[in-house]
Amino acid sequence: MITATEQDITVKKNAGYLYLVCLVAALGGFLFGFDTAVISGTVNLVKHDFKLDAVNEGWFVSCALLGCIIGVACSGKLSDKYGRKIILILSAVLFLASALGCMLSTSFTVLILFRLVGGLGIGVASMVSPLYISEFSPSRYRGMMVSLYQLALTIGIVLAYFSNAYLVNHAADSFDSESTKKIFSTEVWRAMLGLGALPAGIFLISLFLVPESPRWLLLNGAKAKATAILIKIDGTAAANKEVADFETSQHNEQSTSLKELFTPVYRKALWIGLLLPFLSQVCGINAVIYYGPKILEQAGFTLNNALGGQVTIGLVNVIFTFVAIFTIDKWGRKPLLYVGIGGAVVSLLIIGALFALGITQGPWILIFILSFIACFAFSFGPVCWVVVGEIFPNAIRGKAMALATLSLWVGNFLVGQLTPVMLEGLGSSFTFWVFALCCSPALWITWKLIPETKGKSLEMIEDYWKESYKKETKN
Repeated sequence: MITATEQDITVKKNAGYLYLVCLVAALGGFLFGFDTAVISGTVNLVKHDFKLDAVNEGWFVSCALLGCIIGVACSGKLSDKYGRKIILILSAVLFLASALGCMLSTSFTVLILFRLVGGLGIGVASMVSPLYISEFSPSRYRGMMVSLYQLALTIGIVLAYFSNAYLVNHAADSFDSESTKKIFSTEVWRAMLGLGALPAGIFLISLFLVPESPRWLLLNGAKAKATAILIKIDGTAAANKEVADFETSQHNEQSTSLKELFTPVYRKALWIGLLLPFLSQVCGINAVIYYGPKILEQAGFTLNNALGGQVTIGLVNVIFTFVAIFTIDKWGRKPLLYVGIGGAVVSLLIIGALFALGITQGPWILIFILSFIACFAFSFGPVCWVVVGEIFPNAIRGKAMALATLSLWVGNFLVGQLTPVMLEGLGSSFTFWVFALCCSPALWITWKLIPETKGKSLEMIEDYWKESYKKETKN
């Protein structure tokens, strides 16, 4: 171990360093949210321009989700081998290529191709960004720091809504060149998708200014570099303790293979990692994000008003994410999940009932959609990423988080592909009741499987699974 005196000569704690680095990593969430939500304003426009049926409409939305699944499947192994930082840089490059490619696409096939490229970027960022933040943050701040990822995601969503609404309402024909008129007026969906190139470029440049994850450095024998980063984050004493705890944990670790996750010791962690992210998607959150204008139009809103309603949805999503940021490390993970999931189920049931009873005029549909969004924003949204980033062993965290995030994107893909078919075939009421039914099991999982992890180091959580298994086998 490097002594405190030796460390203080070279590096000292920097109070703002943790927040700055975590905010840069959270930009991956911003791009994830922007790319996810920008689709909501383009669906009807692309459907009209390319004469799409319901199946191809669903494919336009969900093709990026297929790219996400592929990106997640590759990112775990790649991030464990090459580091978290370089894979985040890869995701930024993919985001940038997708935004420019979609804007300049010459056919529906080319558009789908670049949507797939963007999906790869989202998939990579959705796994590696929260993983990086989770490994970078001290235990007492970890919930808040990982929740910054979800906050950035919600800000990306609301800015996508604002930009979509602005471009629709201000599309004009006063452009000199035909190509500019095509992008900003006659086919304004191109400008909507292309605008993502700006934050993607900022993310790419910023990533060159942040360090590698200290835990990845420790896993790969770069103890001096890792210790220097940890001191800058939390001071000398905390850094030395974290390095010592890590070394003890690694000394006791039996395997670095993903097969370790399938052993009885980590079986509960595996179930949490697979089920919680999946249920967070099939509850219908992205049906509202992707198809919000269509749902609100069915409730009697015009296109412009529906997009305005989407902006309101996005703002509520941002505001209530702050509830999680300021309470998750104080109240804990489980209380937020209980209250938020319960509220989401009730909201979905009421929305379905309003559609079934024909109460679609006035503000009621929008009010309960906002209630659902608010409940999701302080529970499922941020807490899912926090829990999944905490529960897995150090040696296989990248691969295990990839598996958990893959589960999330499988659920997301199913919702994106099936929602337009459900809305046409089952109607809005039964669609929302199905989402309520899919959301409900998360309450049981929170009660029976998820441990309270607030204030615990990653090594302490790893030891919890081992001790818990020992107690179970004795009984």
